[in-house]
Amino acid sequence: MEALILRNYRESDAAAVSELFRQVYGDHYVQSDVYLPCLISQNHAEKRWHSLVAVEGERIRGHATLYRQSKASHDAELALSAVHPDTRGQNIATRLGEQLLTHAQALGCRSVSIKQVTHHPYTQRMAISLGFHHTGLLPDYVRSPFGCKKPESIVLGVRAIDGYRRPLPEQDWPASCRPLMERLTSVFGIGTSAGRWRGASVKVEQHGDRHEMLLEKLDPDLLNQLRTLPGHWLISIRLQLSGQFAVDLHSLDAIGFVFTGLAPAPDNQGGWLALFHRGFRPRRLALHCPYMQDLQARTQRQIARRDLQTL
Repeated sequence: MEALILRNYRESDAAAVSELFRQVYGDHYVQSDVYLPCLISQNHAEKRWHSLVAVEGERIRGHATLYRQSKASHDAELALSAVHPDTRGQNIATRLGEQLLTHAQALGCRSVSIKQVTHHPYTQRMAISLGFHHTGLLPDYVRSPFGCKKPESIVLGVRAIDGYRRPLPEQDWPASCRPLMERLTSVFGIGTSAGRWRGASVKVEQHGDRHEMLLEKLDPDLLNQLRTLPGHWLISIRLQLSGQFAVDLHSLDAIGFVFTGLAPAPDNQGGWLALFHRGFRPRRLALHCPYMQDLQARTQRQIARRDLQTL
């Protein structure tokens, strides 16, 4: 058996990387770029992807990427992980992740995030071993990469690079989420501001059946507009985390939204986004992190309350 080595991605690897994703995920992987070698090459040429591959002889058996919105971004995502079934059990994904986190520091990144599937516990365990801290839950976030009928829920993790801190605004956290928020302040610090907002104060995109909203702040007029949205809409809100969090939490809870943790604000803004969701499927999940398990339980209690209201 030939030794397995890790090396940087090469332009000539594009077709083999695409084939690896087909072998691991079939036609179900959620990032369509991996099915087109020309897009794999383009993303690397634009320096938005920085990949490592695991090679056994001439065959690529593993792949992982640092993904950035642009080459100027200080934030990255550890993503696009795939390991051939024949080489599992060798900690290839973890080894690729370790080297990419070192590379993130060389690129000048301040933090790296990771999206972990909940279909199995392995990526959640790997994230913890790599130093990530779980910050939020995205219920029914993407279509399943494993061919399941139910969409995949995702656990978010964040790791600071080289001691960089992404502080949470100082305040008295509501009792319902205090354990999680105090945990995150102990890891990422406490600050006096919410970070610098860039772009439109309200942005809406549709992904599949779900409407995703990015909000700078929640004022009474916007809250009233959210209240009147069609009841069958599945909605995800990412709201800038500020000193008004307790008020925002109460206001959104009153119109059917469930708080599911935090995500780092995008595009070098710094700060955090509070996650709120309305509309998800009943399901059981066994999550590695007790804080994430509590957030999952909140979504299921919301379903039970909704069902009682419709009786």
